Amino acid sequence: MRYSVTKGDKAMESPMRILVPALSIAALALTGCAMSPAETARAESDAAASRAALGQQLAGLHATSTSDCMTNYGSSSLKAYGSTLVYSVSKSLVYVNDTTGGCENVERGDILVTRSISGQLCRGDIGQTVTPGSRVPSGSCALGSFTTYRK
Repeated sequence: MRYSVTKGDKAMESPMRILVPALSIAALALTGCAMSPAETARAESDAAASRAALGQQLAGLHATSTSDCMTNYGSSSLKAYGSTLVYSVSKSLVYVNDTTGGCENVERGDILVTRSISGQLCRGDIGQTVTPGSRVPSGSCALGSFTTYRK
């Protein structure tokens, strides 16, 4: 935004008129990012619940290997536990992916859309979440490495 002040027939920049709106915008941006104590407590509680649910999902399984790619099984089910995605191929084969965050809406039922030219999901691939029905984008994340869990 550019403001100018006219003095006589000369237009002059007013530093104060530029500085005040810029400071106001910066202050609004900073206060908008801060979480209230109640929001912080709720976020911590949700994270603890997600970790506990992930532990239950992986109970009886052990990590066998980590790889950059996973074959894209069309019949696997997908669940999210916070920023962690779990692809269940069968009761004895599960892939766990720690994303960069942003796809947590899969936990509430959103759909994860990924694009791959290789037929595999790989570290660094971008996933986008969309709401069912309306297909409105609700988040995105980058996939991390895949850890294989087996019985």
